[in-house]
Amino acid sequence: MTLTGEKAAMETEIRTFLNALRVDKGLSANTLQAYRRDAGKFAEFAGKRGLALKDIERSHIVDFLASLYKRGLDSRSVARHLVTIRNFFRFALIEGYIMDDPAAAIESPKFRQSLPEFLSLEEVNLLLRQPDRTSVIGLRDQAAIELLYSCGLRVSELCSLRVADLQMEEGCLRCIGKGDKERLVPVGRDALKVVREYLGKSRPELLREASSPYLFLNQKGRKLDRVAFWKILGEYGRKAGLRKVLTPHMLRHSFATHLLDRGADLRSVQMMLGHSDISTTQIYTHVVEERLKQVYKSHHPRR
Repeated sequence: MTLTGEKAAMETEIRTFLNALRVDKGLSANTLQAYRRDAGKFAEFAGKRGLALKDIERSHIVDFLASLYKRGLDSRSVARHLVTIRNFFRFALIEGYIMDDPAAAIESPKFRQSLPEFLSLEEVNLLLRQPDRTSVIGLRDQAAIELLYSCGLRVSELCSLRVADLQMEEGCLRCIGKGDKERLVPVGRDALKVVREYLGKSRPELLREASSPYLFLNQKGRKLDRVAFWKILGEYGRKAGLRKVLTPHMLRHSFATHLLDRGADLRSVQMMLGHSDISTTQIYTHVVEERLKQVYKSHHPRR
C-alpha cells in the first residue's frame, strides 16, 4: 500500500470510530470535531511514515506526542490528544482491526491544574455597561452577555438557544448541553428584563421578513454563531479596559465562582453548569479558597 493509501485507510477507520462515538455516546458536534481534529493529526503523522493501523507500536505514539511538544503544545493539549488516541485504539481492538493496543500502557503527561480565570463583580458590571442599548445590535449584545453570565452557559449553548427555550413566567430557560443533555437553568431578573426588551425591539428588526427559531440573530437575520460572538465579546472586553483577554468561558467561570463565593452549594452549581461529574465543578472551590487567601494576605494585620 502506498503512503497515501496508508493514510486514507486510517482515515476511513477514524471515520468509523467517530461515527461509533456519535451513535453510542451521543457526543456533541463540538466534541466530535475535537476528536476528529486530534485523530486526523495522528493519521497524518502515521501516513508520512507509511504506517498502517496494524503497524503502530507504542514507540510511534510516543514519537507523535513528542512531535506535539516540539510544535509548542502544552501538557494539557498533549494529554487531550492522548485521550483521543487511547479511545481510538481501544475501539480498533474491540472491532478486531488490531491484535494488541499500543496506547494502553502510555501514561498521561503530568501537568499542574491551573485555576480558571474569572472576572470580579466590578469587572462584570463594567462589561455590561459597554453595549449601546439604544441600538439594535447593542441591545442584542447586552441581552446575550447578560444571559451568558446570568446562567453560566457555554457559548455553543447560548447560540443554540431558541425562543421556545425561554420560560419567562417561571424565570428559567431550557438548555441543551454536551451529549444532548437537557437542563433547566434559572435566569436572573436583570437578564430577563433585557431579553424581553431585545425580543420586543431588536429581534424583529434583525428578523425583518424572515423567520428563525433561534433567539440570537446576526445582522442577516440568521443564527448568531459562536465565533462571531467570541469576537463581539472580546471587543467589549477591550472597550471596558479589562486587562485579561475576555472569552465566553470566562463569564461561565465568573458565574460559578460568584455563586460559590456567596454560599451556593456545589451540587446546585454542578446542575446549573451541566457538569456530569462533580469533580469538574470542584475546581471552582479552589478558586474561592485562593481568593480568600489573597484577601487574608492583603488585609490581616498579622499576616
